[in-house]
Amino acid sequence: MRKHESSQKSAGRWIVRLELILLLAFVCAAASRELRGRSVRQQRNEAADSGLSAESGEAIEVSATGNYIKWVEFHATCEALAAAYDLDVATCKEKIHVNWIELLAYAGAKHGGKFDRNSVREIETVAEKLRDGETTMDQLTKDMEYYEYYLEAYSAVLSGMVGEFSLEEDGKWKRYYGLKAFSPVAKGFDYSHYDDFGSSRSYGYSRPHLGHDMMGQIGTPIVAIESGVVEALGWNQYGGWRIGIRSFDGKRYYYYAHLRQNYPYAEGLAEGDVVTAGDVIGYMGHTGYSVKENVNNIETVHLHWGLQLIFDESQKEGNNEIWIDCYELTKFLYRSRSEVAKVEDSKEWRRVQEMQDPAVEKRRKKEVAGFLFRLPEYGADDIIKAGDFSGNGRT
Repeated sequence: MRKHESSQKSAGRWIVRLELILLLAFVCAAASRELRGRSVRQQRNEAADSGLSAESGEAIEVSATGNYIKWVEFHATCEALAAAYDLDVATCKEKIHVNWIELLAYAGAKHGGKFDRNSVREIETVAEKLRDGETTMDQLTKDMEYYEYYLEAYSAVLSGMVGEFSLEEDGKWKRYYGLKAFSPVAKGFDYSHYDDFGSSRSYGYSRPHLGHDMMGQIGTPIVAIESGVVEALGWNQYGGWRIGIRSFDGKRYYYYAHLRQNYPYAEGLAEGDVVTAGDVIGYMGHTGYSVKENVNNIETVHLHWGLQLIFDESQKEGNNEIWIDCYELTKFLYRSRSEVAKVEDSKEWRRVQEMQDPAVEKRRKKEVAGFLFRLPEYGADDIIKAGDFSGNGRT
Protein backbone atom coordinates (compact mmCIF):
# COMPACT_ATOMS: atom_id res chain seq x y z
CA MET A 1 0.00 0.00 0.00
CA ARG A 2 2.78 2.43 0.94
CA LYS A 3 4.66 1.46 -2.19
CA HIS A 4 1.56 2.23 -4.26
CA GLU A 5 1.11 5.62 -2.56
CA SER A 6 4.78 6.40 -3.16
CA SER A 7 4.36 5.61 -6.85
CA GLN A 8 1.31 7.88 -7.06
CA LYS A 9 3.19 10.78 -5.41
CA SER A 10 6.14 10.28 -7.78
CA ALA A 11 3.85 10.29 -10.79
CA GLY A 12 2.15 13.41 -9.48
CA ARG A 13 5.46 15.21 -9.15
CA TRP A 14 6.36 14.33 -12.77
CA ILE A 15 2.99 15.61 -13.98
CA VAL A 16 3.58 18.92 -12.17
CA ARG A 17 7.08 19.15 -13.65
CA LEU A 18 5.74 18.40 -17.13
CA GLU A 19 3.07 21.08 -16.75
CA LEU A 20 5.73 23.58 -15.63
CA ILE A 21 7.92 22.67 -18.61
CA LEU A 22 5.00 23.08 -21.01
CA LEU A 23 4.05 26.39 -19.39
CA LEU A 24 7.64 27.64 -19.65
CA ALA A 25 7.79 26.60 -23.32
CA PHE A 26 4.55 28.45 -24.00
CA VAL A 27 5.84 31.60 -22.31
CA CYS A 28 9.10 31.42 -24.28
CA ALA A 29 7.24 30.97 -27.55
CA ALA A 30 4.98 33.90 -26.79
CA ALA A 31 7.95 36.05 -25.85
CA SER A 32 9.76 35.03 -29.04
CA ARG A 33 6.74 35.96 -31.16
CA GLU A 34 6.54 39.33 -29.44
CA LEU A 35 10.23 39.99 -29.98
CA ARG A 36 9.95 39.03 -33.63
CA GLY A 37 6.92 41.25 -33.99
CA ARG A 38 8.79 44.16 -32.47
CA SER A 39 11.75 43.46 -34.78
CA VAL A 40 9.52 43.44 -37.88
CA ARG A 41 7.73 46.61 -36.78
CA GLN A 42 11.08 48.25 -36.09
CA GLN A 43 12.40 47.25 -39.53
CA ARG A 44 9.27 48.62 -41.20
CA ASN A 45 9.60 51.89 -39.33
CA GLU A 46 13.28 52.15 -40.25
CA ALA A 47 12.46 51.36 -43.87
CA ALA A 48 9.80 54.05 -43.97
CA ASP A 49 12.21 56.57 -42.45
CA SER A 50 14.91 55.74 -45.03
CA GLY A 51 12.71 56.09 -48.11
CA LEU A 52 11.71 52.47 -48.71
CA SER A 53 8.07 52.04 -49.65
CA ALA A 54 6.47 50.33 -46.66
CA GLU A 55 3.40 49.46 -48.72
CA SER A 56 5.21 47.39 -51.31
CA GLY A 57 8.21 46.16 -49.36
CA GLU A 58 10.44 46.73 -52.37
CA ALA A 59 11.59 49.97 -53.93
CA ILE A 60 14.63 52.17 -53.97
CA GLU A 61 16.23 52.76 -50.62
CA VAL A 62 18.05 56.02 -50.08
CA SER A 63 19.98 56.12 -46.85
CA ALA A 64 19.40 58.95 -44.44
CA THR A 65 23.19 59.20 -44.15
CA GLY A 66 25.00 60.43 -47.21
CA ASN A 67 23.57 62.11 -50.30
CA TYR A 68 23.68 59.30 -52.82
CA ILE A 69 21.56 56.23 -53.47
CA LYS A 70 22.71 53.12 -51.62
CA TRP A 71 20.44 50.46 -53.11
CA VAL A 72 18.38 49.93 -56.27
CA GLU A 73 16.00 47.21 -57.35
CA PHE A 74 15.14 47.52 -61.03
CA HIS A 75 11.94 45.63 -61.88
CA ALA A 76 10.75 47.39 -65.03
CA THR A 77 9.45 44.70 -67.41
CA CYS A 78 10.44 44.36 -71.04
CA GLU A 79 6.90 45.36 -72.00
CA ALA A 80 7.00 48.51 -69.85
CA LEU A 81 10.44 49.44 -71.20
CA ALA A 82 9.23 48.96 -74.77
CA ALA A 83 6.03 50.96 -74.24
CA ALA A 84 7.85 53.90 -72.65
CA TYR A 85 10.59 53.81 -75.30
CA ASP A 86 8.16 53.72 -78.23
CA LEU A 87 6.32 56.76 -76.83
CA ASP A 88 9.62 58.61 -76.40
CA VAL A 89 10.60 57.99 -80.03
CA ALA A 90 7.09 58.71 -81.37
CA THR A 91 7.11 62.16 -79.75
CA CYS A 92 10.74 63.12 -80.36
CA LYS A 93 9.72 65.65 -83.03
CA GLU A 94 6.52 66.81 -81.35
CA LYS A 95 6.10 69.99 -79.34
CA ILE A 96 5.75 67.89 -76.19
CA HIS A 97 8.41 65.20 -76.13
CA VAL A 98 7.70 62.58 -73.47
CA ASN A 99 10.74 61.07 -71.78
CA TRP A 100 10.76 57.30 -71.39
CA ILE A 101 12.72 57.35 -68.15
CA GLU A 102 10.28 59.82 -66.60
CA LEU A 103 7.35 57.59 -67.61
CA LEU A 104 9.01 54.56 -66.02
CA ALA A 105 9.94 56.53 -62.89
CA TYR A 106 6.32 57.67 -62.55
CA ALA A 107 5.04 54.10 -62.77
CA GLY A 108 7.73 52.89 -60.38
CA ALA A 109 7.09 55.57 -57.79
CA LYS A 110 3.34 55.01 -57.93
CA HIS A 111 3.59 51.28 -57.23
CA GLY A 112 6.69 50.95 -55.08
CA GLY A 113 8.90 49.72 -57.90
CA LYS A 114 6.52 46.96 -59.00
CA PHE A 115 5.58 46.49 -62.64
CA ASP A 116 2.82 44.19 -63.88
CA ARG A 117 0.56 43.71 -66.90
CA ASN A 118 -1.28 46.95 -66.09
CA SER A 119 1.90 49.04 -66.15
CA VAL A 120 1.90 49.41 -69.94
CA ARG A 121 -1.62 50.80 -69.99
CA GLU A 122 -0.79 53.19 -67.17
CA ILE A 123 2.31 54.44 -68.99
CA GLU A 124 0.30 54.97 -72.17
CA THR A 125 -2.46 56.83 -70.28
CA VAL A 126 0.01 59.19 -68.61
CA ALA A 127 1.79 59.81 -71.92
CA GLU A 128 -1.51 60.66 -73.59
CA LYS A 129 -2.29 63.26 -70.91
CA LEU A 130 1.17 64.77 -71.32
CA ARG A 131 0.92 64.92 -75.12
CA ASP A 132 -2.51 66.56 -74.96
CA GLY A 133 -1.16 69.24 -72.64
CA GLU A 134 -3.66 68.19 -69.98
CA THR A 135 -0.90 68.08 -67.37
CA THR A 136 2.87 68.07 -66.94
CA MET A 137 5.18 65.58 -65.27
CA ASP A 138 5.93 68.15 -62.57
CA GLN A 139 2.25 68.46 -61.78
CA LEU A 140 1.70 64.70 -61.82
CA THR A 141 4.58 63.99 -59.47
CA LYS A 142 4.52 66.98 -57.09
CA ASP A 143 2.94 64.89 -54.30
CA MET A 144 4.82 61.65 -55.09
CA GLU A 145 7.32 61.36 -52.26
CA TYR A 146 9.71 58.96 -53.99
CA TYR A 147 9.50 60.08 -57.61
CA GLU A 148 12.85 61.90 -57.56
CA TYR A 149 14.54 58.81 -56.14
CA TYR A 150 13.12 56.60 -58.89
CA LEU A 151 14.00 59.14 -61.55
CA GLU A 152 17.62 59.28 -60.42
CA ALA A 153 17.91 55.50 -60.09
CA TYR A 154 16.25 54.69 -63.42
CA SER A 155 18.30 57.41 -65.11
CA ALA A 156 21.42 55.73 -63.78
CA VAL A 157 20.30 52.49 -65.46
CA LEU A 158 19.00 53.82 -68.77
CA SER A 159 20.29 57.32 -69.54
CA GLY A 160 22.99 56.24 -72.00
CA MET A 161 20.72 54.04 -74.11
CA VAL A 162 18.48 56.45 -76.03
CA GLY A 163 19.40 59.56 -77.96
CA GLU A 164 20.73 60.84 -81.27
CA PHE A 165 23.18 58.86 -83.40
CA SER A 166 24.20 58.47 -87.03
CA LEU A 167 24.45 55.37 -89.22
CA GLU A 168 26.53 54.99 -92.35
CA GLU A 169 24.29 54.22 -95.33
CA ASP A 170 25.56 54.13 -98.92
CA GLY A 171 28.67 56.04 -97.98
CA LYS A 172 26.73 58.81 -96.21
CA TRP A 173 25.90 59.42 -92.58
CA LYS A 174 22.19 59.53 -91.74
CA ARG A 175 21.04 60.92 -88.41
CA TYR A 176 18.53 59.10 -86.18
CA TYR A 177 16.94 59.33 -82.76
CA GLY A 178 16.25 56.17 -80.82
CA LEU A 179 17.88 53.19 -79.16
CA LYS A 180 21.66 53.43 -79.47
CA ALA A 181 22.37 50.54 -77.09
CA PHE A 182 22.70 46.93 -78.21
CA SER A 183 22.11 43.39 -77.08
CA PRO A 184 25.46 41.99 -75.88
CA VAL A 185 25.19 39.04 -78.31
CA ALA A 186 25.69 39.92 -81.98
CA LYS A 187 22.89 39.53 -84.51
CA GLY A 188 22.52 36.08 -86.07
CA PHE A 189 23.92 34.17 -83.10
CA ASP A 190 21.52 32.11 -81.02
CA TYR A 191 21.45 32.05 -77.24
CA SER A 192 19.19 30.95 -74.41
CA HIS A 193 18.64 32.60 -71.05
CA TYR A 194 16.37 32.86 -68.03
CA ASP A 195 16.15 35.09 -64.98
CA ASP A 196 19.01 33.76 -62.85
CA PHE A 197 19.81 36.92 -60.88
CA GLY A 198 20.37 36.11 -57.21
CA SER A 199 20.76 32.36 -57.68
CA SER A 200 23.48 30.78 -55.57
CA ARG A 201 27.12 30.39 -56.51
CA SER A 202 29.67 28.44 -54.47
CA TYR A 203 33.09 28.67 -56.14
CA GLY A 204 35.48 30.42 -53.76
CA TYR A 205 32.68 31.27 -51.32
CA SER A 206 28.90 31.17 -51.13
CA ARG A 207 27.37 34.19 -52.88
CA PRO A 208 24.42 35.27 -55.04
CA HIS A 209 24.70 35.54 -58.82
CA LEU A 210 24.89 39.27 -59.58
CA GLY A 211 24.60 39.19 -63.33
CA HIS A 212 22.79 37.62 -66.26
CA ASP A 213 23.92 34.49 -68.14
CA MET A 214 23.34 34.05 -71.88
CA MET A 215 24.16 30.52 -73.07
CA GLY A 216 25.52 30.06 -76.59
CA GLN A 217 28.40 28.75 -78.68
CA ILE A 218 32.15 29.23 -78.28
CA GLY A 219 33.35 32.17 -80.33
CA THR A 220 30.02 34.00 -80.49
CA PRO A 221 30.87 37.71 -80.96
CA ILE A 222 30.13 39.84 -77.89
CA VAL A 223 29.44 43.52 -78.49
CA ALA A 224 29.50 46.64 -76.32
CA ILE A 225 26.02 47.37 -75.00
CA GLU A 226 26.74 51.06 -74.52
CA SER A 227 29.57 53.33 -75.60
CA GLY A 228 32.20 53.85 -72.93
CA VAL A 229 35.77 53.40 -71.76
CA VAL A 230 37.46 50.04 -71.21
CA GLU A 231 38.26 50.16 -67.52
CA ALA A 232 39.29 46.54 -66.89
CA LEU A 233 40.74 43.84 -69.12
CA GLY A 234 42.38 40.57 -68.21
CA TRP A 235 42.00 37.52 -66.00
CA ASN A 236 39.81 37.19 -62.95
CA GLN A 237 39.60 33.83 -61.15
CA TYR A 238 35.80 34.08 -60.95
CA GLY A 239 35.02 35.64 -64.34
CA GLY A 240 37.91 34.21 -66.34
CA TRP A 241 38.85 36.47 -69.24
CA ARG A 242 36.67 39.52 -68.72
CA ILE A 243 36.06 43.10 -69.82
CA GLY A 244 34.79 46.02 -67.73
CA ILE A 245 33.45 49.07 -69.58
CA ARG A 246 32.44 52.29 -67.80
CA SER A 247 29.84 54.66 -69.23
CA PHE A 248 30.99 58.20 -69.96
CA ASP A 249 28.90 59.63 -67.12
CA GLY A 250 30.50 57.12 -64.72
CA LYS A 251 27.15 55.76 -63.51
CA ARG A 252 27.23 52.36 -65.24
CA TYR A 253 29.87 49.63 -65.22
CA TYR A 254 29.28 46.84 -67.74
CA TYR A 255 30.93 43.54 -66.90
CA TYR A 256 31.44 40.83 -69.58
CA ALA A 257 32.90 37.54 -68.30
CA HIS A 258 33.90 33.93 -69.19
CA LEU A 259 35.28 34.96 -72.60
CA ARG A 260 36.94 32.50 -74.98
CA GLN A 261 40.11 30.61 -74.11
CA ASN A 262 43.22 31.69 -76.06
CA TYR A 263 41.35 34.39 -78.04
CA PRO A 264 39.05 36.26 -75.66
CA TYR A 265 39.18 39.84 -76.99
CA ALA A 266 38.76 41.78 -80.19
CA GLU A 267 42.13 42.42 -81.75
CA GLY A 268 43.92 45.42 -80.28
CA LEU A 269 41.44 46.07 -77.46
CA ALA A 270 43.19 47.60 -74.45
CA GLU A 271 42.43 49.33 -71.17
CA GLY A 272 41.67 52.99 -71.71
CA ASP A 273 40.16 52.43 -75.17
CA VAL A 274 36.95 54.19 -76.10
CA VAL A 275 34.42 51.79 -77.66
CA THR A 276 31.22 52.59 -79.51
CA ALA A 277 28.03 50.70 -78.72
CA GLY A 278 27.72 47.75 -81.11
CA ASP A 279 31.48 47.27 -81.54
CA VAL A 280 32.74 43.69 -81.21
CA ILE A 281 34.76 43.57 -77.99
CA GLY A 282 35.24 39.84 -77.37
CA TYR A 283 34.07 36.27 -77.86
CA MET A 284 31.94 33.89 -75.80
CA GLY A 285 33.64 31.06 -73.93
CA HIS A 286 33.68 29.32 -70.56
CA THR A 287 36.86 30.45 -68.84
CA GLY A 288 37.08 31.10 -65.12
CA TYR A 289 36.84 29.49 -61.67
CA SER A 290 40.59 29.17 -61.56
CA VAL A 291 43.51 31.10 -60.10
CA LYS A 292 45.52 29.93 -63.10
CA GLU A 293 44.93 32.00 -66.23
CA ASN A 294 43.31 30.78 -69.45
CA VAL A 295 41.53 27.78 -67.91
CA ASN A 296 38.06 26.47 -68.89
CA ASN A 297 36.56 25.52 -65.54
CA ILE A 298 33.02 26.69 -66.31
CA GLU A 299 30.87 23.78 -67.49
CA THR A 300 28.47 25.71 -69.74
CA VAL A 301 29.57 28.03 -72.54
CA HIS A 302 27.97 31.39 -71.85
CA LEU A 303 28.38 35.12 -71.47
CA HIS A 304 27.94 36.50 -67.99
CA TRP A 305 27.11 40.19 -68.21
CA GLY A 306 26.37 42.42 -65.29
CA LEU A 307 25.36 46.03 -64.81
CA GLN A 308 26.70 47.83 -61.75
CA LEU A 309 25.35 51.24 -60.75
CA ILE A 310 27.75 53.74 -59.21
CA PHE A 311 26.38 56.86 -57.53
CA ASP A 312 29.56 57.44 -55.52
CA GLU A 313 33.05 56.13 -56.28
CA SER A 314 33.12 54.39 -52.90
CA GLN A 315 30.56 51.96 -54.36
CA LYS A 316 32.82 50.75 -57.16
CA GLU A 317 34.33 47.87 -55.17
CA GLY A 318 33.56 46.31 -51.82
CA ASN A 319 30.45 45.64 -49.77
CA ASN A 320 28.49 48.61 -51.15
CA GLU A 321 28.28 47.51 -54.78
CA ILE A 322 24.91 47.82 -56.54
CA TRP A 323 24.16 45.23 -59.23
CA ILE A 324 20.74 45.03 -60.87
CA ASP A 325 18.71 42.24 -62.44
CA CYS A 326 19.28 42.53 -66.22
CA TYR A 327 16.89 39.85 -67.47
CA GLU A 328 14.07 42.15 -68.60
CA LEU A 329 16.56 44.69 -69.90
CA THR A 330 18.25 41.96 -71.97
CA LYS A 331 14.89 41.03 -73.51
CA PHE A 332 14.26 44.67 -74.37
CA LEU A 333 17.70 45.08 -75.98
CA TYR A 334 16.97 42.14 -78.31
CA ARG A 335 15.32 44.67 -80.64
CA SER A 336 18.77 46.19 -81.24
CA ARG A 337 21.39 43.65 -82.33
CA SER A 338 24.63 44.59 -84.03
CA GLU A 339 25.17 42.81 -87.34
CA VAL A 340 28.70 41.48 -87.75
CA ALA A 341 30.81 39.89 -90.47
CA LYS A 342 33.79 37.54 -90.33
CA VAL A 343 37.19 38.99 -91.15
CA GLU A 344 38.77 36.66 -93.70
CA ASP A 345 41.68 34.45 -92.63
CA SER A 346 41.26 35.39 -88.98
CA LYS A 347 39.22 34.70 -85.86
CA GLU A 348 37.95 38.26 -85.88
CA TRP A 349 34.44 39.60 -86.44
CA ARG A 350 33.63 43.24 -87.17
CA ARG A 351 30.38 45.19 -87.15
CA VAL A 352 28.80 45.65 -90.57
CA GLN A 353 27.25 49.08 -90.10
CA GLU A 354 29.29 51.79 -88.47
CA MET A 355 27.61 54.11 -85.97
CA GLN A 356 28.57 57.57 -84.79
CA ASP A 357 27.59 58.24 -81.19
CA PRO A 358 27.74 61.94 -80.18
CA ALA A 359 28.80 60.78 -76.70
CA VAL A 360 31.90 59.17 -78.23
CA GLU A 361 32.71 62.25 -80.28
CA LYS A 362 32.34 64.42 -77.18
CA ARG A 363 34.68 62.14 -75.25
CA ARG A 364 37.30 62.21 -78.01
CA LYS A 365 37.19 65.99 -78.25
CA LYS A 366 37.68 66.14 -74.50
CA GLU A 367 40.70 63.84 -74.74
CA VAL A 368 42.20 65.86 -77.59
CA ALA A 369 41.65 69.10 -75.66
CA GLY A 370 43.34 67.56 -72.61
CA PHE A 371 46.25 66.37 -74.74
CA LEU A 372 46.72 69.78 -76.34
CA PHE A 373 46.55 71.45 -72.93
CA ARG A 374 49.40 69.23 -71.71
CA LEU A 375 51.35 69.45 -74.98
CA PRO A 376 54.15 71.64 -73.53
CA GLU A 377 54.93 68.81 -71.09
CA TYR A 378 55.69 66.34 -73.90
CA GLY A 379 58.75 65.89 -76.07
CA ALA A 380 58.68 65.10 -79.80
CA ASP A 381 58.89 61.32 -79.22
CA ASP A 382 55.94 61.43 -76.82
CA ILE A 383 53.82 63.31 -79.35
CA ILE A 384 54.60 60.74 -82.05
CA LYS A 385 53.72 57.87 -79.68
CA ALA A 386 50.41 59.54 -78.79
CA GLY A 387 49.22 58.47 -82.22
CA ASP A 388 45.94 59.10 -83.97
CA PHE A 389 42.82 60.11 -82.01
CA SER A 390 40.42 59.35 -84.87
CA GLY A 391 40.18 55.61 -84.19
CA ASN A 392 37.72 53.17 -85.75
CA GLY A 393 35.14 52.75 -83.03
CA ARG A 394 37.72 52.92 -80.26
CA THR A 395 40.92 54.86 -79.53
